[in-house]
Amino acid sequence: MKQKVVIKVAMNGNKSRSKVLKIAVGAPGVQSAGFTGKELDELEVVGEGIDAVVLTSLLRKNVGPAELISVGSAETKEEKKIEILPAASNSYPYQFSAPYYPIQHYPVEYTNHTDPCSIM
Repeated sequence: MKQKVVIKVAMNGNKSRSKVLKIAVGAPGVQSAGFTGKELDELEVVGEGIDAVVLTSLLRKNVGPAELISVGSAETKEEKKIEILPAASNSYPYQFSAPYYPIQHYPVEYTNHTDPCSIM
C-alpha cells in the first residue's frame, strides 16, 4: 500500500533543497519526492514501506530542523479535465512583418570642376 509522508524542513537555499531531495530519494521504499506548501518548505514523499521517523531524523541530522506533519495513504486524485475553448471569431493571428521605412531621395548635383587640385 502506498503511503504519503509530509515533513516540514527548514531550508536556506537551493543547496539545502537539493540536499533534502537527495536524502529523501535515497531512503528505502521512496518512489517520488517533491516540495509542497506555500513557501515550498514541506517535503512530500510517496512510496511503499517508508519509515517516516527514520527519514525525519536523517533530515534533522544532515540539514536542520525537520517536523513530521502527516503520514497517510496516498490516494490518487481525479484529474480535472481542462477544456480548450475555440478562439473568438474576431481575433487575428499574429503576423510578423518588417517595419516600413520610407525612402527619401535627395537630388545630387554633379559639377565639372576645372581645377587640377582635387583637395580644394
